[in-house]
Amino acid sequence: MRTLGKATLNRPEEVKVTSRGVVYVHSATSALCPHVEWALAGVLGVPVSLQWTPQPAAPGTWRAELSWQGPAGRSAALASALRGWLHLRYEVTEEPSGGAEGARYSYTPELGLFHAITGVHGDLQVPEDRLRAAVLTARATGTPLEDEVDRLLGQPWDDELETFRWAGEGAPVRWLHQVV
Repeated sequence: MRTLGKATLNRPEEVKVTSRGVVYVHSATSALCPHVEWALAGVLGVPVSLQWTPQPAAPGTWRAELSWQGPAGRSAALASALRGWLHLRYEVTEEPSGGAEGARYSYTPELGLFHAITGVHGDLQVPEDRLRAAVLTARATGTPLEDEVDRLLGQPWDDELETFRWAGEGAPVRWLHQVV
């Protein structure tokens, strides 16, 4: 509490918003599996041991899922920790919570990282400036506007990852809770 003249200014303690989400490792080589666990553990601050199952869409690779809980915005750190690895495909989701927007990250070696803000119903929220940029890009390059909008919505990533999602249906999910 600080006093400014006759006024008193109260500063509440920092409010920590808790969120939760899922890391979907769609495909990783066996050599990458322990590195994925170490990277996730480094971000979450707790040991991570995933239950790896074969990925039928890419023989010789493995898939796993991890449900997590932690401070809002943690999905960005999780996605960044795995970014840029060859032979790794993944998605990280974060549910919107307590005034914090949700997020979805998708990664493939061919396309790189995609990020979108998600609303309370799971739909993607495209900021106005990104829409305007898509319109300008379509005009400047002659690309159909529909293609630019598809890119804003992550359609190329969805197209590439869809086979891996279906192949992994029914895979076990392990919840991981972090004490905040």
